[in-house]
Amino acid sequence: MGTAMTLTSLLDDLPPPAADGGPTDPDAVFEAFAGWAKERGFDLYPHQEEALFEIVTGANVILSTPTGSGKSLVAAGAHFAALADGRRTFYTAPIKALVSEKFFALCDMFGASEVGMLTGDASVNPDAPIICCTAEILASIALRDGAAADVGQVVMDEFHYYGEPDRGWAWQVPLVELPDAQFILMSATLGDMT
Repeated sequence: MGTAMTLTSLLDDLPPPAADGGPTDPDAVFEAFAGWAKERGFDLYPHQEEALFEIVTGANVILSTPTGSGKSLVAAGAHFAALADGRRTFYTAPIKALVSEKFFALCDMFGASEVGMLTGDASVNPDAPIICCTAEILASIALRDGAAADVGQVVMDEFHYYGEPDRGWAWQVPLVELPDAQFILMSATLGDMT
């Protein structure tokens, strides 16, 4: 009889912090995440590798790739990088259904104790290091707390809403009011970003 492969939580693969108390080695963070992905049968595409290289070094990233090209895996890597550095990370989307879907997916990856959800109608584990929320919730936090908000990173899904006359403010406000946060801006419909 063969033995079953045991899949680990992403938290099990977090590299140790730097001995001097500084940020975790970006190469170690990237390699740990890539190893976790490979364990699950995902070989990173070149655009995913490029985005993740930038994310682990603290850069802001715009990821404009077609639907089905692996933005969710890059988002998971971004959350992983934020946790490796002890930063609180937020995932935002325009609709509650997408926020809820991402909440459950991230609970599967990181464990339910590490993920919270804020939608305006519901609050689950609101002090967690990973928060899933609608864009308007994050914008309200940014307006209320500004640069003092406990937001180290923001993964904004469906970033093309930025230009919408009625709802674009919710994507614009965090960019202005959270100057110390790292932003990963994702959309399948932004077009050429050159």
